[in-house]
Amino acid sequence: MRAMRHFSVKLNDGHSMPILGFGTSAPDKVSKSKVEEALERAIDVGYRHIDSAYLYLNEEEIGRAIRKKIANGTVKRDDIFCTSKLWGNFFRPELVQTGLEVSLKKLQLSYVDLFLIHFPVALKPGEEILPKDTDGKLIFDAVDLCTTWEALEKCKEAGLAKSIGVSNFNCKQLEMILNKPGLKYKPVCNQVECHLYLNQSKLLDFCKSKDIVLTAYGVLGSDPEKEWVTKNYPVILEDPVLNVIAEKHQRTAAQVALRYQLQRGLVVLAKSFTEKRIRENFQVFDFQLTPEDMKTLDGLNRNLRYFKDTYFADHPNYPFNDEY
Repeated sequence: MRAMRHFSVKLNDGHSMPILGFGTSAPDKVSKSKVEEALERAIDVGYRHIDSAYLYLNEEEIGRAIRKKIANGTVKRDDIFCTSKLWGNFFRPELVQTGLEVSLKKLQLSYVDLFLIHFPVALKPGEEILPKDTDGKLIFDAVDLCTTWEALEKCKEAGLAKSIGVSNFNCKQLEMILNKPGLKYKPVCNQVECHLYLNQSKLLDFCKSKDIVLTAYGVLGSDPEKEWVTKNYPVILEDPVLNVIAEKHQRTAAQVALRYQLQRGLVVLAKSFTEKRIRENFQVFDFQLTPEDMKTLDGLNRNLRYFKDTYFADHPNYPFNDEY
């Protein structure tokens, strides 16, 4: 991971994770080949942290892009930090390793650097991403998340994942894992929506107190074309306060939004499918926001959530009913 060595955070299991990652989730309107091309450009620019998931349905393309860049000598496998995520239809303990192996096969990798529980709700096992009954309601599965976590621990011990963590968990759900009898490995991170309008300050403080890294997705807002994104919400990058600070530093609004989270101690996922923005979003290590800037940006918080995943809202494990 030579290109990002100076911009990495040490995880609680001893491994390191680059603090700026490239997100690969894309709405249906973006072709899978475009995701592949964008990732190739991102690796050329210097990104070494790649965030993927079974749910994104593009792990084959991500794997191809990585293999191309290894084959042409741009990177070695050890330079790349690749994340995948376990979707809810693989939460039964006996299915967890199978879920990981499905992703590894698509990615053409023998291990991932980080494997996350994607969302704290178990779904009916099978190939359907969102299994539904005849009334169109999701079919959930009764699985104790602590048993799912134990199966992730076994994947780590088997060398299929170097580190393990969670995504979209609230504090109480994290505590459930941390307080599990016989816990072998703490989650190294919790990946959540986090941006200027949802700064997650309580969750960040909690995670820091437990030596768990908070990883931010949706840092620049989100594409309303995505199925689970709330429509007609304000656009972060058009915020006048953000743009005044960006102009002062002669930076883009996106660069300031990313830099804000990095200075708070988060790992940040940046996502774009255009070469200019991919390059711009990587240029966040050579300037510093002042304490006054940080305080002003703190003040933009509205507890506004773009990703509500309302399909899951009736489930007792739905994490967004309890902001702490």
